[in-house]
Amino acid sequence: MTNENCIFCKIAKGEIPAKIEYQDEDIIAFHDITPQAPLHLLVIPKTHIASANEINSENSRFLSKIFETIPKLTKSFGVNEKGYRVVNNCGDHGGQTVHHIHFHVLGGRHLAWPPG
Repeated sequence: MTNENCIFCKIAKGEIPAKIEYQDEDIIAFHDITPQAPLHLLVIPKTHIASANEINSENSRFLSKIFETIPKLTKSFGVNEKGYRVVNNCGDHGGQTVHHIHFHVLGGRHLAWPPG
């Protein structure tokens, strides 16, 4: 299921161009248009899930697939050895600006803590 007004659903359907690094029938990984690190990918399910608050037994398999794919992506970019960060923002106070669950994968430089 997709949301016709969701920018990430449109990217997943190929209606909006993106620099795609990986996709299969369930998930897609693409470069963030405003990267915050040398590597900044977004990994999303193709099925519209608004946020982490909507994860349930019917859609959690997409999250497993995402977290099985992230190490493969980071290895292909050579950041898996030194480290990387995976971030999910949930809700407005959590910094979520696109209401389609997505995971930022950041690497290629030292990432400070706390993130801000």
